[in-house]
Amino acid sequence: MKDQFQIRRDKLRHLIKKDGLSGILITSFVNVTYLTGFSGDDSYLLVTKEGDTILSDFRYTEQIGQECPNLTAYIRPVEEPMARAAHKLLKGVTSKRLGVEGDSMTLSQRDTFAATLDGWELVTTSGLVERLRMVKDRSEIALMRKAGVAAARAFECLKAGLRAEQTEIGLKNQLDNAMKEFGAERTAFNSIVAVGPWASLCHAVPGDRRVEEGELLLIDWGAVCKGYMSDNTRTIITTNKPSNKLRKLYDIVLQAHLAAAAAIQPGIRCCDIDAIARAIISDAGYGKYFGHGLGHGLGLEIHENPRFNTITETLLEPGMVMTVEPGIYLPGWGGIRIEDDFVVTKTGCENITPRLPKDFELMIALVD
Repeated sequence: MKDQFQIRRDKLRHLIKKDGLSGILITSFVNVTYLTGFSGDDSYLLVTKEGDTILSDFRYTEQIGQECPNLTAYIRPVEEPMARAAHKLLKGVTSKRLGVEGDSMTLSQRDTFAATLDGWELVTTSGLVERLRMVKDRSEIALMRKAGVAAARAFECLKAGLRAEQTEIGLKNQLDNAMKEFGAERTAFNSIVAVGPWASLCHAVPGDRRVEEGELLLIDWGAVCKGYMSDNTRTIITTNKPSNKLRKLYDIVLQAHLAAAAAIQPGIRCCDIDAIARAIISDAGYGKYFGHGLGHGLGLEIHENPRFNTITETLLEPGMVMTVEPGIYLPGWGGIRIEDDFVVTKTGCENITPRLPKDFELMIALVD
């Protein structure tokens, strides 16, 4: 019986056959992981009509044997460059058209391979594996749920113990460590913790600002479980007397978030989901303060295709996992963003981090 990785490689083989290629060299380490289960780096994958081989070196001999027991491995000698190893493995292939990943291979690497693979035509491809990665199978979604649970539990601990004297960087470190304690292997990205006015920076860098310096605290964080990621944002209210402006802006963002999520279903264009949230924020008079896309695909990387933005016409399919993260950012005042991860189902979508609250009252965390 074929394992999930063999099934993925067979799908890729079908795609390259349609493009008239005899094989493809996978140089993106993330794509190698997706197609083989190998979690290391510095390794390529050669997929041809005749079979599949992972190209690596001595450091990963045992790891490949453990993680990819059903895959042929070529462990190249120290003195043998990757291009020469690929040339050796391609000797039995009849056709001479080899696909290479244009989104991953550098120009100098391509020049080296072209010079070494004498007689071969190198055909630049784009997004072949990424197209397969857009739709997640059950095992991938299960891992993303686990990552979401670790992230949610860490956030709950942080919110429950919030104190006025804590700093952004201190909270970031606390959150990162808690995610690992709850089962994450690492963080999905550099966690964002921003107090008050500094939350207007969409990707604010945590510093020594203290919780008491603003009436809100924006936190954007994610966990990783066996390579698969979660991504959430919450805006905590740190006062028991929030301003009317804060309440108003939070309600606008929450309405945009809920309306966009409710519209997700198979067959809907990504740009149409973005338009729903964007219209709510624009009609409220804050359109120019929502300057990024509504969301993005999520998986082995924090930003994957497709995207919720104004131009992506990709149709949603069951198994796609997308973030929904509208926001309003006012320079000098602060920013509000609410983000969750949704898997597209046959009839709509499901929030795969459902334990995180987002109603205004539930986001109040009084600090001394």
